[in-house]
Amino acid sequence: MTETNQNNSDNSQYLSFTVGEEVFGVDIMMVREIKGWTDVTRLPNSPEFLRGVMNLRGVILPIFDLRCRFGLGLTQAESKHVIIIIALETRSIGILVDAVSDILTVTPEEVKAAPAMQGSTSIDEKYVSGLISVDQRMVILLDMESCSNLKQSKPPFQI
Repeated sequence: MTETNQNNSDNSQYLSFTVGEEVFGVDIMMVREIKGWTDVTRLPNSPEFLRGVMNLRGVILPIFDLRCRFGLGLTQAESKHVIIIIALETRSIGILVDAVSDILTVTPEEVKAAPAMQGSTSIDEKYVSGLISVDQRMVILLDMESCSNLKQSKPPFQI
């Protein structure tokens, strides 16, 4: 990730954010808005990781608690937490994260495939679209369509 990379049209940009000690990223073209935490309305009989819904300018959005989704327990949401509004193919969602970190500009070669870890960990690679190494840390690129699937009975992975 160098300054010369930022002008190349083949490059991709990702919004990075933290959940606990881990850094995750989503394609910046999916991000519609970043807003501070506000209370949401809990829906009966919904999974714990579906924090509730919020009304954003007349649109009702489900809010997913990524900490809970990853099996780390419910986020004790405070004013320092952030909701990232994500546009998926057929709907929009909000994800509750600890903090937004940075915008990363990377070449296609810098995005590595998630390693196959069959049986060795609880990570299911279908939730990870790739990995980027930034300043000696790994940024886990999320497949938000898979992570927001309500039919998943177990967390996509545990940190």
